[in-house]
Amino acid sequence: MAEVIKMPLLSDTMKEGKIVKWHKKVGDEVKSDDVLAEVQTDKAIMEIEPYVDGFLLYVGVPEGEAAAVNQIIAIIGEEGEDYKSLLDGESGNEKSANADKQDAEKTEEKQDDTKDKEDDKEADETADDEKKSEDVEAEDAPKADDSKEKKPEKKELPTDLEVVRMPLLSDTMKKGKIVAWLKEVGDEVTSDDVLAEVETDKATMEVIGYADGTLLYQGVPAGEAVEVNGVLAVVGNADINIDEYLPTILNEGKEESTEEKPTASKEEDSSSKKDSTQKASADTTKDKEPTDVGGEIEKARQDIKVVKDSDDSRVKASPLARNMAKDKGISLSGIDGTGDGGRIVKRDIDNYSPQQAMSGGASGAGVPAFDASTAKESHTDTPLSQMREIIAQRLGESKFSAPHFYLKISVEMDDFLKVRKQINAVSDVKISVNDMIIKACALSLVKHPEVNSSWLGDKIRTNHHVHIGSAVAIPDGLIVPVIKFAHQKTLGQIATDANALYGKAKSGKLQPAEFTGNTFTISNLGMMGIDEFTAIINPPDACILAVGKTTPTPVVNEAGELAVKQIMKLTLSCDHRVVDGAVGATFLQTLKNFIEQPVLMLF
Repeated sequence: MAEVIKMPLLSDTMKEGKIVKWHKKVGDEVKSDDVLAEVQTDKAIMEIEPYVDGFLLYVGVPEGEAAAVNQIIAIIGEEGEDYKSLLDGESGNEKSANADKQDAEKTEEKQDDTKDKEDDKEADETADDEKKSEDVEAEDAPKADDSKEKKPEKKELPTDLEVVRMPLLSDTMKKGKIVAWLKEVGDEVTSDDVLAEVETDKATMEVIGYADGTLLYQGVPAGEAVEVNGVLAVVGNADINIDEYLPTILNEGKEESTEEKPTASKEEDSSSKKDSTQKASADTTKDKEPTDVGGEIEKARQDIKVVKDSDDSRVKASPLARNMAKDKGISLSGIDGTGDGGRIVKRDIDNYSPQQAMSGGASGAGVPAFDASTAKESHTDTPLSQMREIIAQRLGESKFSAPHFYLKISVEMDDFLKVRKQINAVSDVKISVNDMIIKACALSLVKHPEVNSSWLGDKIRTNHHVHIGSAVAIPDGLIVPVIKFAHQKTLGQIATDANALYGKAKSGKLQPAEFTGNTFTISNLGMMGIDEFTAIINPPDACILAVGKTTPTPVVNEAGELAVKQIMKLTLSCDHRVVDGAVGATFLQTLKNFIEQPVLMLF
C-alpha cells in the first residue's frame, strides 16, 4: 500500500522547509535508507529518508519551492499503484470539516430566516401605518433650519492675493513653531524675501513667501505653532481689505486639512501654485548656476575676503544664518548679504563654497570641485533566508523580553597559553583556546548551577547536565552547535566533538539534535581581533559568555611591579529574571580561577 511522505519537523522553530534537491525522481525505486531529498530549514540543509521501500509515485513540491511542516511532499508505493485517493483523502478531510461547519451555519441561518420572516410579516402592517403617520407629520412639520449646518459662503479671492501656507520642511514634520517674524504686517515683500524663521522637529529653517506685495496677515504670533498646510501669512495688494477674505481663507485651510480627497478644482489650484513656486525656485537657481566653472572659481577667488580679528556679532544676519555659519565654521564678515539692507540670510550660507575659499589660499593650489553628476545613490535588497528570519525573531524576543545585564572581567592568560602548548605537544587532537574555555565554563557551571538555568515563565529550571553551545558564523547567519555533557568530557573529547560539529555547521549538515538543548552558550570573537563585546542571550539559556582577544597588556602585580601580561576580557550577559548580579559575579570568579590556574581543570 502506498505511503505518504510529509515534510517533517526538523527543528523546534521550523515552519516550512525548502526543497534544495530531489535525489530521486518519479518512477525510481527507493529503499528505506535512501536519501529522498535535501531540505533547507531555518538552521541547516538536511536529508530526508523515506523509511519505506517501493517506487516514487508522486512528488508534491518541485526543487526550489517550500512546503509547510506536515505537508505531503512525496508518495511511495508499488509500481503503477493508484495514489490519487491519498491526495483526495488529505484534502477531503479538510473539505469535510469545512462542509460540516458550513452545513451547521446554514441550518442556523435557515432557522433565523424563518423566525425573521414571521416577525417581519407581523411588523409589516404596523410599519406601514407608522410610515403613513410619519409622512403626514413630515408634511405638517416646519422645515428644519439649515443655517447652522450651512457652510459660510465662499468669497472669490482677488487674483493678486496669495495665501502662504506652512510648508512640509521635513518628512516627519506635523507643525512648525514661529521663532521670529522677519516681516511685519504692512511691510513690502518680494518673492525671495524670508517671511519668518520656523522651528520644525529637526531644525530651525526660513520660510520664503514666493509672492510680491504687502504682508497683509500673519497666521499666528511668534512663539506659536502652525500645522503643516495651515495658513501662515497672506500677501497681496495694500489696498485689499483682508478682513473681508479671512473667513474664506481660514475655512479653506480647515477643509483642506479634513477632506480626504480634494476636488478637481482644488487639485488644479494646488498644482498651479506648486508649478509657480517651482518655476520661481528654478528661475532663482538658474540665475545662480555657473556657466563657466573656471571663470566662476576665479571670480570667487577675487570676491573672497579674509578679515582678521573680525567680530561676527556686529554683522547683520538672521539667527538661522548665524547658526549655520557657526556650525560650518564660516566667518560672516567675509560674506555679502543679499537680504534687506545687506542682511545675511540662509541662501547666502548655502551658496558659500568652502572649496572655492580654500582654492584661493596662500598655497595657490586649486582644489577640484566635487562633481555631483558622477555621484549616484544605490542599494541592494536581499530577501531574508529562513535562518535570518529566525535569528531576528529569536534574538529580538530574547533582547526585549529578558532583562539583560552585563558583567565584565579580565583574566591573565599566560599560564593558560603555556599549558595549552604543553598539551598540544603530546595530544593526538589539537586543543584550541576555545576548547579549553568550554571545559572551564562547564566545570564552573557545575559549581554554580543557578547560571546553568532557564526561565520558563512560571518556573525556573535548573539543569543538572551541562550542554554548552558554541556560536559559529556561517554565510547565512549564525548557528550554535552544542557540545553535550561538556562537564564529563576530557579536553580531547571536547576538541573532537567541537571540530566535527563546526564542520557540519559550515557545510549545512547539522542535525536538530546537534544544535538544540543548550544550557549555556559561548560566543568567541577573539580570533577576529575583537577586544570585548556584549552578546544577546541565546534562548533558553539564562547566560551567554562573550570572549574577546588576548592582548599583551602592562599591569601592576601584587608586589607593585610593572609587568606585561597576556590579558583576555570576558563579558557575561545575564537574564536578571534568573541570575542576580552576585550570582553572576561569583561564577566569573570561579571561571577566572580555572583559566588562570588551568591545572585545576585536571582534578
